[in-house]
Amino acid sequence: MPLSPDYIRLLHKYDLRILQALERMMQRYEWVPLDVLKGATRLSDSELEYRLQRLIEWDMVRYDAVPYQGYALIFPGYDAIALHTLSQRGTVSALGSLIGVGKESEVYAGLGLGPVVLKFHHIGQQSFQAARKDRGYMPEAGHCPWIFASARSAEQEYLALQRLSPDVSVPVPIDRSRHVLVMSEVPGANLNRCVLEDPAGVLDEVLQNVRLAYRKDIIHGDLSEFNIMVGEEGVWIIDWPQWIWTSHPNADAILQRDIENVLRYFKRKYRIDYPTVEAVGVVVG
Repeated sequence: MPLSPDYIRLLHKYDLRILQALERMMQRYEWVPLDVLKGATRLSDSELEYRLQRLIEWDMVRYDAVPYQGYALIFPGYDAIALHTLSQRGTVSALGSLIGVGKESEVYAGLGLGPVVLKFHHIGQQSFQAARKDRGYMPEAGHCPWIFASARSAEQEYLALQRLSPDVSVPVPIDRSRHVLVMSEVPGANLNRCVLEDPAGVLDEVLQNVRLAYRKDIIHGDLSEFNIMVGEEGVWIIDWPQWIWTSHPNADAILQRDIENVLRYFKRKYRIDYPTVEAVGVVVG
């Protein structure tokens, strides 16, 4: 469901107090009991009831009566407090239109000191299980609500972009709050939507950027034509939450899979036959 800036603008300080209390308490509770929430917010019964009902209507909070009367913060509410924090810092002054939707994220245009991009990491039930299994930064067991899994995913991508920029052609990381990553705007279009005049040259540039990332001990981990962008200024590689270190036990296999994904696309669309062994040699040599 697209984020509603109108609801965010209407948030009262008491609404924010409730959302922030739920965020804190959900580190201990799957559903925050009403009496615990009451103690955390220090609001009167009538005020708390009114605010909770409004937040539920705005789809920022969810309620369940089984096994006890409890409340949970969900993504639109988490979006709201992240945006509030970024606004207070002066990082974001306006939220623009939705410009992209992925399996684990939503991407919006925005304004800060200039045009920016805001990536909201939204790990759902299926991808959360995959993340818990496949990504080293996720806990193997225990209580980890999706909102916190998403915050860890955003943190992971932010760390990669900090390490890679500016030597590798990636978005410049500007700020992060919880599960929301603010980056520089990347000029261009996704590779899968482009018709290239010089596909061999673009492929060489992609491999050179993979090589530069490898020299910084980072492997993308999910590289394909869907997270490579091409514009007049060159090639950009985006979407880094699944990156791994080159010291990872499966690094060689994951790097080869990344490269094969790219080579397969160029062979299918542009009939470029680039041997995998040669491409891997370019990256690691």
